[in-house]
Amino acid sequence: MTLRFPHLVFDFDGTLVDSAVGMAACMNELLGDLGRKSLTANDVALMVGDGIPMTVRRAMEATGDVPGDLADQVEKFKALYYRQAVEETPLYDGVLATLEVLDAKGYVMALCTNKVYDATMRLLEGIGIARFFKAVAGGDSYPVCKPHPDHLYGVMEAMGATTDNTVLIGDSPNDIDCAKNAGVRSIAVSYGYSKVPPAELGADALIEHFNALPKALDTLA
Repeated sequence: MTLRFPHLVFDFDGTLVDSAVGMAACMNELLGDLGRKSLTANDVALMVGDGIPMTVRRAMEATGDVPGDLADQVEKFKALYYRQAVEETPLYDGVLATLEVLDAKGYVMALCTNKVYDATMRLLEGIGIARFFKAVAGGDSYPVCKPHPDHLYGVMEAMGATTDNTVLIGDSPNDIDCAKNAGVRSIAVSYGYSKVPPAELGADALIEHFNALPKALDTLA
């Protein structure tokens, strides 16, 4: 069967994995060392999506002033996060089975995330899904990151994709705006960490559960 959109590019946090609980645990350890109040997982969920430095900055702003040694606090958070058990960043229901279905159908898949590359690869390998992705672009892989189109163009070039045969799947404005900026079709998931109601993101399709993705791709085609 010939696939109309054979190249799929996925977001990571809020799309494939529910990372908020684990990130909140690490953030609260950092904040506790500074004598600051704890944040809930929901608080942290609304802070992710623009890379670790911005997540840490938002956590500091939510609990007091931004410290002068913010860069040091970012490095401390990274150290905590890199030591965190992989099991604390679970896949959303249906992700593994659906990736297997897509792989069997012949889709070429890649990942485009604003999370730093090393942390992303550690999780992909630990969770056991790295094998599905031909290319991975982290937030530090290029001079720019989502929603800038060059972030998506970079990973598309690495996977041999073009704008007319690629679909980006994500949960946030950064994802869907990136697809629009790049001239690529998009599918939004209704769960995840979007600060904008998913139906208002402007994606070409919206799915309620990850296992609805194959059918949505067929409909999009």
